Amino acid sequence: MDVVMLIGVGLLTGVTTVLFGFGGGFVAVPVVVWADAALGADAMRVATATSALVMVVNAAFATSVTPRRVLAVLRGSTPLLVLLAAGATIGAFATRLAPPEPVRWAFVAYVALTLVDLLTRPGFLRPRAAAGEVRAARGPLPAVVGAPVGAVAAFLGVGGSVMTVPAMRRAGHSMHVATALANPLTLAIALPATAVSLGAAAVPKAVDAQVFLVGLVDLRAAGALLLGALPVIAVLRRRPPRIPDRAYAWTSVGLLAVVTIAMGLS
Repeated sequence: MDVVMLIGVGLLTGVTTVLFGFGGGFVAVPVVVWADAALGADAMRVATATSALVMVVNAAFATSVTPRRVLAVLRGSTPLLVLLAAGATIGAFATRLAPPEPVRWAFVAYVALTLVDLLTRPGFLRPRAAAGEVRAARGPLPAVVGAPVGAVAAFLGVGGSVMTVPAMRRAGHSMHVATALANPLTLAIALPATAVSLGAAAVPKAVDAQVFLVGLVDLRAAGALLLGALPVIAVLRRRPPRIPDRAYAWTSVGLLAVVTIAMGLS
């Protein structure tokens, strides 16, 4: 039953990867915590690491099928990508040392504060630029924010899209462009985080709980999530749904609200 549930959630992560730039973190972390509840408090650490691996594959696949005219916005963003990766490495190591339970509540608090920010601060629900506009001359994010964004994203297992998408919206990009660019930015964060997680010492309870871990990554959970996600990404990238920009933004807000509630109750 766990595997069936994980495949179903994988379908949802495929949708969120394409439509919202969430490569799996916000959706995957709560469900892996639930699936690996037998690990106790360590379930959060495993969920964060497993989420990073899922995001690497999902974000890489989604980036590979993104139109080049959209990816052109990232030209000149090498310093940003390097700093995102450096911050993610620090965040991933910090996750290995931090107590699991405070990390879980930090995840809930972070998503809840983000939700409040999106609803109260202008620029996300009503962007400054016209919907559908691609501004090749304007980069996605200032390079200076790369390290803190990468560190927080890797520490909580969220991929960074919940920070990068609102920032790009406020810079004037449409939801279609902002969510598409979130995938290569997520890849820069998830790759070093996954490498650190795979090299970590496995959780001692894993054998008794019958959880197959490589480092801190639950390969069974990751495989089931990807089995559901990858076909959905392939279909939606070829035939993306036409969603009005404002409705698109409100749907993203609604998704974050659901994830906050689910994680708080998990």
